[in-house]
Amino acid sequence: MSELHERHRAVMPSWLALYYDDPMEITSGKGNRVTDAEGNTYLDFFAGILTNMLGYDVAEVREAVERQIARGVVHTSTLYLIRGQVELAEKIARLSGIPDAKVFFTNSGTEANETALLLATYARGTDQVLAMRNSYHGRSFGAVAVTGNTAWKNSSLSPLNVHYLHGTDRDHPAFRGMDDAAYTEACVADLREVLATAVAAGGPAALIAEPVQGVGGFSMAPDGLLAAYKEVLDEYGALFIADEVQTGWGRTGSSFWGIGNHGVVPDALTFAKGLGNGFAVGGVVARGDLMDALPANGLSTFGGNPVSMAAANATLDYVLDHDLQANADRLGRVVLGGLTPLADLPTVGGVRGKGLMFAVDMVDPETGAPAPALAARVLEEARRRGLLIGKGGLRGNVLRMAPPLTLTEDEAHEGRDALADAVRAVDAAARG
Repeated sequence: MSELHERHRAVMPSWLALYYDDPMEITSGKGNRVTDAEGNTYLDFFAGILTNMLGYDVAEVREAVERQIARGVVHTSTLYLIRGQVELAEKIARLSGIPDAKVFFTNSGTEANETALLLATYARGTDQVLAMRNSYHGRSFGAVAVTGNTAWKNSSLSPLNVHYLHGTDRDHPAFRGMDDAAYTEACVADLREVLATAVAAGGPAALIAEPVQGVGGFSMAPDGLLAAYKEVLDEYGALFIADEVQTGWGRTGSSFWGIGNHGVVPDALTFAKGLGNGFAVGGVVARGDLMDALPANGLSTFGGNPVSMAAANATLDYVLDHDLQANADRLGRVVLGGLTPLADLPTVGGVRGKGLMFAVDMVDPETGAPAPALAARVLEEARRRGLLIGKGGLRGNVLRMAPPLTLTEDEAHEGRDALADAVRAVDAAARG
């Protein structure tokens, strides 16, 4: 164990997970590659959990931050006008497609989701919320309450009355073998049953859903299901919150927001992670009447601070100016096309993706049961091949990859081939 690892274990909580048998310290980065403390360089296919959206040491972002710091003002608070905050809010409001949209900035996706839940429950006058099974929305009290994955729920206590819906569990025995249309019909029927039997009179405040479930292993509902859910919600006057913390800014390729693949505009949309390209920024964009309705004062001490706003404005401009959504769509097809044949291996339960979000399920070659130990072995094998990837899923057996949106075609081939080689090596070893 390294000296730094020993110090980490002594002062950091035991539940703060570290990747790899021998955890690594990343000390520098350039482009889409990082270097560890021992001088090893890796192609990064996880991007700080989808946060380093443009990669590392991007001149446009670095220079914007340096200009702001050189002015001597790194913080003022929302009690004062912040030009960069207003400029970024204008861009996001326009891009959201939400009518008369207003934006509130926070420090993280967790805070953004808390704000959206506050808006919805106040507007509807109820603590009843619908969420998706296998979901993840953050680590705070309210965000944990609407998280549908027990591996990330530290408490059964809750400020909300939550009911969970189907939508990403096609492997459940009740749905196995259904096509998209049949599965969507079954899920909508179940939603109506939940509303009739479990939700008190007046209906729920909102449904909160990730268009692609991040921690859930990049599981996703069939395109159109969330629109079908919203049609039912509209009958009750309930709101729809799209959690775009991992799916926003063109990452899914086919749509700038993940929810666009369902053909629906939400009442509120939360964002974070990639927008700051490593700087802390999150927020919620919502209908103006929802945002303005809160009766008490509010502020965010660090949300929307000048330095983060400089980074976020430069990042978003870069995404738009370089059409990185189109890059995600094109190179996502390159990567996924090369990974799809892995599904024929006995240790691979499935391969899926949308844009530059793709996943491989690792399973026991004999029983087909989820195999988190094999997923952990693939992480190690990928690292040996100079590739950083992530893992997740309800049972911890999913390899998940989301490289920077600035990925080049050569890097797409390199990372794809390294991952495929790592999976095949683990498959061969598992089968003896």
